[in-house]
Amino acid sequence: MFDPKSYPFNADQLAQFFKANDFTKAFATPKMPEVDTDAILAAQKKNMDALVEANKAAAAGYQDLFEKQVKVFEDTLAEAQKKIAEFDATKMDTDPAAQTEVAKAAFEKALANMTALAEGAQKANSEAYEVVAARIKDSVAELQDMAKKFTA
Repeated sequence: MFDPKSYPFNADQLAQFFKANDFTKAFATPKMPEVDTDAILAAQKKNMDALVEANKAAAAGYQDLFEKQVKVFEDTLAEAQKKIAEFDATKMDTDPAAQTEVAKAAFEKALANMTALAEGAQKANSEAYEVVAARIKDSVAELQDMAKKFTA
């Protein structure tokens, strides 16, 4: 059912796009006295690189999540088809305890699947956040260094 070739998003192509295009040209301005525009542009390039890495991490995580969702759906569908094929109305169990056990098993399996998918989404978000948080910390340090140069 799932064909990875038909999934239109490719994190590597997105990263290649940002590497192939020099966005620093958009910020090219005449030199201003006492302002290190090269340092500012270098910092912005680092910021853009961090965003690309964060997006790649998030995209990879969500691609994995999507594949897991498709797998859960396919497994559920296959199991339902199997149960339908095995269904015999003449052998229906009217015992409430047996029906409760079947419902409990189905609920527990669904809950386990939802938990696994939620954990996958949380992991993807955490990885992307770590990349951005590290860059923000570095960026603040760079800005503080630039500010010290102005006050010196």
